[in-house]
Amino acid sequence: MKRLTVLTVLFVLATAGCAARYQNVRVPPRIDLSQHEIIAVVEFDSTNEGQLGPLATRRFTDLARRDQGLVRMMNVEANSDQRDTIAIKRLAQKHGAQTVLVGKIDVSDVRPNLSVSRTLKAGSLTANVDAILTVDLIETKTGASIWSASARATKTVGQINVFDRKNITFDAEDPEQAYGVLVDALVAQVTRDFRTTWIRQPVPR
Repeated sequence: MKRLTVLTVLFVLATAGCAARYQNVRVPPRIDLSQHEIIAVVEFDSTNEGQLGPLATRRFTDLARRDQGLVRMMNVEANSDQRDTIAIKRLAQKHGAQTVLVGKIDVSDVRPNLSVSRTLKAGSLTANVDAILTVDLIETKTGASIWSASARATKTVGQINVFDRKNITFDAEDPEQAYGVLVDALVAQVTRDFRTTWIRQPVPR
């Protein structure tokens, strides 16, 4: 019995020694924004009226620069009819930017709910909303897009005015509470190339 116990202990120790050990390894962002010096972030356009575009712009800027160190970004406004290549180039020159970030949120479907979420303002209308966020990083010298990403998400939002499945106004008094879950889901996807990630790798012997 004693010999069996000793053999069992030796087997466990040998197995533990052979088992691979792992460590978390930091992977830097795929895109280094610091090389672009000054980046002008044009307020994101939206197919619907209200605060969806401005909220997405703020969330995108905050998350995109989080793991980038010192990156100079400035938020600028542009009319919906001033987003072509020439207008963007003039806008960048005005602010001394070498690159410009532009984005658009396209709300593709709205399905109103009769129930009211406890987390939303009492009496507000909620709806399941399908949305797509597309973002481009444009080089002002050539007008070419040097990076782009898109994301799609479906979330329940509140404090909205729905006229039909394609006509919806995002005019909540507290946009972050009402639409934050939708915007965060979209922004988290399109900013992956700008953020640090972690992978699990075996520890070298």
